[in-house]
Amino acid sequence: MNTLKIEKLVFGGQGLARLDNQVIFVWNALPGEEVEYKIVKKKKDYAEAVTTKIIKASPDRIEAEEQEFLSTSPWQIVSYETENKWKKEITEETYKKLGGEIFADLDIPLVYDDLDKNYRNKMEFSFTELEDKSKSLAFFERGGRRTFAVKGSILAEEIINEIAKYILDWVNENEISMRSLKSLIIRSNGQGQAIAALFIKDRLTFEEYPKLKNNLLGFQVYYSTHKSPASVPTALLYTTGQDYLKSEINTSFPVPHSTFLKFGLLSFFQIHMPIFQKCLSQIAKHIGKNEKVLDFYSGVGSIGLPLAKNCKNLTLVDNNEEAIEYSQENIKLNKLKNVESFCSPAEKITELITSDKILIVDPPRAGMHDKVTDRILQVLPPKIIYLSCNISTQARDVKKLAGKYKIVDASIYNFFPKTPHIEGLLILELK
Repeated sequence: MNTLKIEKLVFGGQGLARLDNQVIFVWNALPGEEVEYKIVKKKKDYAEAVTTKIIKASPDRIEAEEQEFLSTSPWQIVSYETENKWKKEITEETYKKLGGEIFADLDIPLVYDDLDKNYRNKMEFSFTELEDKSKSLAFFERGGRRTFAVKGSILAEEIINEIAKYILDWVNENEISMRSLKSLIIRSNGQGQAIAALFIKDRLTFEEYPKLKNNLLGFQVYYSTHKSPASVPTALLYTTGQDYLKSEINTSFPVPHSTFLKFGLLSFFQIHMPIFQKCLSQIAKHIGKNEKVLDFYSGVGSIGLPLAKNCKNLTLVDNNEEAIEYSQENIKLNKLKNVESFCSPAEKITELITSDKILIVDPPRAGMHDKVTDRILQVLPPKIIYLSCNISTQARDVKKLAGKYKIVDASIYNFFPKTPHIEGLLILELK
């Protein structure tokens, strides 16, 4: 019997164990547990594994709500209270390990709310075939290619699960083959409305399509090339209704106000709106009246636009053409006269970073490009507001800036309950 003893949880959400001087990162494993395991990935310096049987369970372990929890939310096995405690500990350890002295004395609060499920406003489902040849929604197993049949997800807003079943019924009525099915993406707006798109690997047409209703505002069918496993919209085969949603963002600082944002099915948009609005209110406290603000990696403007009325002027930059098109629509929608937007990779338009503008960055998981950090150190903007979905690359970037900047505010946000994902907000000012 091959077993492992789990030492602790690490950034990324796995349990850390050692076997013959090799580090093994184990899913479905908690500190202090002894587990049987299956290796799912081997690298030169480490391996990844999944627990197959728990020999000795942690007192923190609880029963997961879904059989397929490892695919979408591997921390269903602990209480919300325990999850939040570990996220705080892991964040502080990661920041200090990778960021150095600038993080030495920080005690970083974790912000969360009561909504620990039914919070996601976007889900992507795969498909699988059941014994009776009908099709089911599915998720892929973690670390493998096998699929699990599911009825929905406890993470998703309820409207998403409702629409997913509605589209699945249509798929089964039309007896679409597994050969043709790729994925179903559904997006909601936090206000009980959704849009959906089916991605198929053959150029099919149908006599009837799902009818729109009050809570389903748009539906598309895309041919998606079989050359890519991703949901690539290679060609639009059918469309009805809207291909976008509109959401209301409420912020409380400096005074309560609303911002309306349009976004598409594939546009980047924040997943957990109640927590994001808390984060926005914290960011707003660091934007003084009549400040010039530059928002890099801006997406459709979800951070910058709710702050625009408190700025002298605001510039949005993103490399995604669809996102910038929506940002321009959102500028008009909110009747903002002091905002402009540009479609460009951040590293190719660094001249916009100047010594008189507050810089907001919310980069992808890879963090800021070296050309961006080099420009910051060259011109020294007075303040940097850095929101990140990857605290390890955030710590790396902030360490590069530590010679010139100090952290004046720090908080982490549980945008993704029941998962190990952590969102970090750091406010930097010139020393």
